[in-house]
Amino acid sequence: MRQSRIASGVSSLLLATTCTLTGPAAGEAASNSAALGYVALGDSYAAGVGAGDYLPSGADCRRSSLAYPVLWAAIHAPASFDFTACNHARTSDVMANQLGPLGPRTGLVTLTVGGSDAGFARVMTMCVLPGHAACLSAVATAGTFMDTTLPGNLDRLYSAVRNKAPAAHVVVLGYPHLYQLHGTCSGGLEDVERSALNGAVDRLDNVIARLAAAHGFTFADVRAAFTGHEICSSRPWLHSVDLLDLTDSYHPTAAGQSLGYLPPLTGAS
Repeated sequence: MRQSRIASGVSSLLLATTCTLTGPAAGEAASNSAALGYVALGDSYAAGVGAGDYLPSGADCRRSSLAYPVLWAAIHAPASFDFTACNHARTSDVMANQLGPLGPRTGLVTLTVGGSDAGFARVMTMCVLPGHAACLSAVATAGTFMDTTLPGNLDRLYSAVRNKAPAAHVVVLGYPHLYQLHGTCSGGLEDVERSALNGAVDRLDNVIARLAAAHGFTFADVRAAFTGHEICSSRPWLHSVDLLDLTDSYHPTAAGQSLGYLPPLTGAS
C-alpha cells in the first residue's frame, strides 16, 4: 500500500495523539527516517486487526487504516510507505511475502512478529476451555518454543531485513499484557490463567528484545503504554474473546493502536 492510499479519515484521529509525541531528539530521528522510505512488516498486531476500517487491498491480511504504521506515516509523511504486514503472519511468512519493498533507500522498518510462531492462537483456544490444566499446559508448550525455536526464527528474519535494508533504522515492537488481574471481568478465565498468559507475553517480549538488540535494532516495549487498559480493565484497549468475531479477539482496538502502539513507536523512531 503506497502512502497516497492512506485513508483521509486518519488525520482527525491523530489530533488526539499528537500531544503524546516525544521531544526534539525523537522528532529529528523521525525526520531522518521519513526522508527515505518506510516499510511496515509483521503480523496481525502490526496489520491492525481489531482496529476496524480495513483497507480494500489485501483483504485477507485485514490491514487497517488505523494501524500504528499508517498513523505514523500520516504524521511524518515518509518519501514512500509500504504496508505489507498481514494477519496470521509468522516469521517465515514475513520472509517469504513481505520483504519485497525493502532496499537501500529504506530509512525505517517497523516489525511486530513472533506471537503466531509461538502458537498464541492455539494457546487462547485452549485457555477458553473449562479448567486450568489445558491452558497452563498450552502456555508451557509455547514457552518452550519461545526458548528453543523462536530465537532462530527471529535471527534469520532480522538478518534478512538488515541485508535487504542496510541503512534502515529498524524498530521492533513487542506485545502488551492481555489481562488486568483482579479486574472488572465477572466470568471467563480465572486470574491464574490470566497471570500465566501475561507471563507468556513477558517471555515472548524478552526473547524478541534480546534478538533485536543482538542485531542492533531498537525494541519498543508497549506494555507500559497498555497498563490500565488491558482486558478486564475499566477502559480496555484490547478486544476480549468474541465468539461472533474470533479474528478480532485478543487484538488491540483503534485506541490500542493510536495510544498503546503509536507513542512507543514515535519515541523509538
